[in-house]
Amino acid sequence: MIRYSVALGLLAVCVFFASDKDFRWISALLLRLPESHTLLLTPEELSRYTGTPDSPGLYLAVLGQVFDVSRGRRHYSPGGSYHVFAGKDGSRAFVTGDFTETGLVDDLSGLSPLEVLVINDWLSFYKKEYPFVGKLIGRFYTNNGEPTEALKQAETSIYEGQKLKAKTQLDNLRFPPCNSEWSAASGGRVWCTTNSGGIQRNWAGVPRKLYSPGSRGFHCVCVQVVNDISSQNNRGELDNPNLQVYDNCPPLEESCILKG
Repeated sequence: MIRYSVALGLLAVCVFFASDKDFRWISALLLRLPESHTLLLTPEELSRYTGTPDSPGLYLAVLGQVFDVSRGRRHYSPGGSYHVFAGKDGSRAFVTGDFTETGLVDDLSGLSPLEVLVINDWLSFYKKEYPFVGKLIGRFYTNNGEPTEALKQAETSIYEGQKLKAKTQLDNLRFPPCNSEWSAASGGRVWCTTNSGGIQRNWAGVPRKLYSPGSRGFHCVCVQVVNDISSQNNRGELDNPNLQVYDNCPPLEESCILKG
């Protein structure tokens, strides 16, 4: 637990300060565990731990790591909301919501880095809330409990997801999302406040369309207005080429009515 807490703190620092090599090392550390007293289970053995009266226990696996969820029996035993995860590694379903037999699998192919990062968040939850039992032999661990190429690929996706999440958080601080509403009677409206987008700040800003490079779509963001807007050399982000004023909306209004 101490090792994990230290690694988590280092990871937060690495988002902003560490090299890619250091960041990858910390990401891998969060997925891997000490080798001592580690039980190795096959998928067939794990499938017996479903919480039924004749089963030896109640286990599930996430990214190949097995946890004893017996103390959450009302959720994971037969009839519980999460019983579908018992006795297997259904990592993919944590992000897809596909709880069918074909969806409750550990295959991460086709998932984005941010989606794999969500699965890693679930892994962190189980590490915190339930006893670690061992490793599942198969996709992520070999017969000897060593990481497979699939686990290394997952670590890379988690690393990419952490970087993307950090960038998104920084972008949201720079350009917080607008508030928005729509009704059939009056149409749409976008507006900015000091808390729009859930980003608390000391300025409201003005609505703008933000176009991401390489994309035809846009989303509404709030752009800070500098004190001396008349100065052509001090307009802040208002002249950013990726930003566009809403049609028929005065450029310094904090609220824009959308027609059509």
